[in-house]
Amino acid sequence: MAEETGMRLFEPCRACHSLDPAERGLPGPNLAGLLGRKVGGDPAFDYSPALRAARDQGIVWDTMRLETFLADPAEMFPGLWMATRGLDEAADRRALVQFLADPAAR
Repeated sequence: MAEETGMRLFEPCRACHSLDPAERGLPGPNLAGLLGRKVGGDPAFDYSPALRAARDQGIVWDTMRLETFLADPAEMFPGLWMATRGLDEAADRRALVQFLADPAAR
């Protein structure tokens, strides 16, 4: 059930992001292998200053950080170029993080 929820929640994200490591040129960074990667860590993407600063500080995406980000992206990284509001429900955030973490779910 969480897998299906995560897949459904990711659908609007596909307008800007891909989970296919070979796909480039979208409005947002590629999210393949996101967990464990530095924030602002897709070398093919031009990030906002807020995300470049996080990358330069060595901040890494982990489950808790990604769940916090998904709750309110602009609060976590003021000046973020991504225009989206967060997910209100903690269960939705967990399902989306689980989906992003599991390549087999795609």
